[in-house]
Amino acid sequence: MSHLPEDMENALTGSQSSHASLRNVHSINPTQLMARIESYEGREKKGISDVRRTFCLFVTFDLLFVTLLWIIELNVNGGIENTLEKEVVQYDYYSSYFDIFLLAVFRFKVLILAYAVCRLRHWWAIALTTAVTSAFLLAKVILSKLFSQGAFGYVLPIISFILAWIETWFLDFKVLPQEAEEENRLLIVQDASERAALIPGGLSDGQFYSPPESEAGSEDAEEKQDSEKPLLEL
Repeated sequence: MSHLPEDMENALTGSQSSHASLRNVHSINPTQLMARIESYEGREKKGISDVRRTFCLFVTFDLLFVTLLWIIELNVNGGIENTLEKEVVQYDYYSSYFDIFLLAVFRFKVLILAYAVCRLRHWWAIALTTAVTSAFLLAKVILSKLFSQGAFGYVLPIISFILAWIETWFLDFKVLPQEAEEENRLLIVQDASERAALIPGGLSDGQFYSPPESEAGSEDAEEKQDSEKPLLEL
């Protein structure tokens, strides 16, 4: 008889905790969950995330900026037609800036194809373009005679090097982590909505009733008194 109150107390405690967990799950608002799911699905339907679109715009800016600097260099060194023929038709690795322009075109094509058309979620494409750009520019700066041709001998290689590494940083620290975080949020919201759907809509807090602790204690006391009465009569 002494173990009966403890057993009943444990049972009541377990039932109350289970009821509380059920109320927590049922308290999820299905409307809010569906709104979040629709917002995430709307982002997926757009085909490309906002942060990835910004990255593609920066890649385009890289190409246009290097092209602009190269055109300015052509004008400064004797006119576009004459300098263009000298740097393209009579290409010389040691004195021409045409290969730096082609390097920017290479970065643009590879990165747009990989991250805008194919929508890759890996860093191998940006690693390839950055490695090729860095190796080529370092070799050109060491072997060529660009520094003897004025300010553009410094500007074009440095700008191309900096832009390539900014693209790497932006993709690795902004685009890929943010897209992975958004995907995890979508999975969490979908999982929560599925759990909420398992709870019947008719359940309410009023249906989970447990007797107050004071009443449970009084019932235990009455049972003890009833069991002690035959002993007193004897």
